[in-house]
Amino acid sequence: MNAEHASDTPNLPDLPALPETSTEARKQHAEISDRIRSFNEAYYINDEPLVPDAEYDALFNRLIELETHYPTLKKNSPTQEVGAAPADGFAKVKHSRPMLSLGNAFSREDIVDFLSRIRRFLSLTAHSPVEVVGEPKIDGLSLSLRYENRQLVTAATRGDGSEGEDVTANVAHIGDIPQTLPDDAPDVVEIRGEVYMARSAFQKLNEVQAAANAKTFANPRNAAAGSLRQLDPTISAKRPLRFFAYSFGELSESLAQTQWDFLHKVEGWGFVTNPLTRLLNDADEIMAFYEDLGKQRPDLDYDIDGIVYKVNDFELQLRLGFVSRSPRWAIAHKFPAEQARTRINAIEVQVGRTGALTPVARLEPVTVGGVVVSNATLHNRDEIERLGVRVGDMVVIQRAGDVIPQVVEVILDERPDNTVDYAFPDHCPKCNSHAMREEGEAVTRCTGGLICPAQAVERLKHFVSRNAFDIDGMGAKNVEAFFDKGWVQSPADIFRLEDNHADEIRKLEGWGEKSATKLFDGINERRTIGLDRFIYALGIRQIGQATAKLLARHYTSIGQWRAAIVDANQADSDALRELINIDQIGPGVAKDLIEFMAESHNKDVLDDLESVLNIQDVEAPQVSDSPVNGKTVVFTGKLELFSRNEAKVKAESLGAKVAGSVSAKTDYLVAGPGAGSKLKKAEELGVTVLDEQGWLDLVATA
Repeated sequence: MNAEHASDTPNLPDLPALPETSTEARKQHAEISDRIRSFNEAYYINDEPLVPDAEYDALFNRLIELETHYPTLKKNSPTQEVGAAPADGFAKVKHSRPMLSLGNAFSREDIVDFLSRIRRFLSLTAHSPVEVVGEPKIDGLSLSLRYENRQLVTAATRGDGSEGEDVTANVAHIGDIPQTLPDDAPDVVEIRGEVYMARSAFQKLNEVQAAANAKTFANPRNAAAGSLRQLDPTISAKRPLRFFAYSFGELSESLAQTQWDFLHKVEGWGFVTNPLTRLLNDADEIMAFYEDLGKQRPDLDYDIDGIVYKVNDFELQLRLGFVSRSPRWAIAHKFPAEQARTRINAIEVQVGRTGALTPVARLEPVTVGGVVVSNATLHNRDEIERLGVRVGDMVVIQRAGDVIPQVVEVILDERPDNTVDYAFPDHCPKCNSHAMREEGEAVTRCTGGLICPAQAVERLKHFVSRNAFDIDGMGAKNVEAFFDKGWVQSPADIFRLEDNHADEIRKLEGWGEKSATKLFDGINERRTIGLDRFIYALGIRQIGQATAKLLARHYTSIGQWRAAIVDANQADSDALRELINIDQIGPGVAKDLIEFMAESHNKDVLDDLESVLNIQDVEAPQVSDSPVNGKTVVFTGKLELFSRNEAKVKAESLGAKVAGSVSAKTDYLVAGPGAGSKLKKAEELGVTVLDEQGWLDLVATA
């Protein structure tokens, strides 16, 4: 599920205005992030989207807007995350190369900007050609196929991008997937693509299911996902699944120099690639292809929800590299929104981890673009008032990109006579604490803090979430149940469940010896955890996965990290300067870290966790033949031979640390024309100063 959209930039009527202060932006960002993560879990793990794409896309696009204006928010954002953790019941497979998601394109302007970003990163001129391959974006389930010595050995779903589900037995009967490769294939090959179900096959499957009084599927994507992820492979074998190949993972040797040649190569091995794929040279050709494919879309026998554009040249892809969540060299462009009318039966208020009160419309179920929609967020008090929405109203629901919904408008002509204005609560529905909205902010928040059970539960859910501790059997429902019983009130209580409540859990309805043992095994497996995941799991404001990894890599151990953040609470201290000097960590993030560590109850939580966990130290990437391995590098001035982003990516790939300012710990300053205060400070401290060519010469042997 990506946050791509239509050919024209959509209006987002149910979103508040962009905030004008960083405080308000942080709060709005946290509120939206909570929703996005719950939608991701429903979509990727349960194959049952809570609501269609329009709302998801609108929310995801707002996160990107916020991060554009306030870049530090990116560190605690779903925009840096992929998919969701593998489900229970499947063996897990670690991907040798991550399976990432894609960035968004909403309009022609976005396409032009995508091409411009590529040129800037590569230091190309504004009119340099950038050849891309346009591939229909299949609405199915991503799959990675690993071949060793030309035999299929593993098939794995994307999962959270790093780790997926082993579905090898379930793909044996998919005719589009060869079990063996020809003799000219390398010893190790990973082919990636999309498992899908044809529309005609989907209709027949639902007819068979209905005749047998079995579950029918909402759309072909859900049918494909549900069929592939059967614990009984004999069921998968009976389902009419197909596969389009479109990329690769690990290779023991190169297959081609371009994406176009790669696709033709794997066709010769027996894989099916999409025949509508095109080679495109500029924005005009891209948009013409987009319009043409949009017209063909209704007549295709498979669902597509957009087009993926990839830079054709693999050498350029390598130089462009990746951001946390997606490649710089690819983007997805979704098709326009679909709409339907339905009635609001109720408005309920949910309480998030940060205390944000979020109104949710409970809808009369309606099918929009093949998906049954029964919920839509109303975001906040302002949006309810702006829309004038009431319980009982007939509304227009919009769905963009085929997965998540938003309320577009109220149909006033059909409003029942007995409706009344919705009264937004002034007290938390969970703890009855006062609900406060600070002046100038869009979000109303519960002031209960730690006494609010909803906030406490949401923090615990974050702690066990897929990118944090990822504990098998400790899903949202079990967290809520154990919290309500008083068994898990703090994170460390999770690791005492077996000692304190094993017999009670075995006696719970729906449990038993097998399920309880599985839960305890899952908990015990996570008693050892990396420092980066541990820091992320704490749920510190603005500390997302990427920032947690930066902190873990810099401080290397839990003890050093805690001590350094405590010391950084002293103004003008070396510890504070060192913290802020970490690349991409500025004063705002530092402030949130310091405030978290200064709270006595947080210190108690950390002490408690350290008593039950083995938090592993982090070793910096070791590149033995790199002359800058373990060195700290600062780039300054106007770089002309390469862009700063490209230089940073290259330095980090060679094991270097990239800092934002010069200190006594800096090993190299790479100075382009116009270098100023950083150059002066480097000279004062005796730091080695290189020009651009000197830097290139230094790393050329790596």
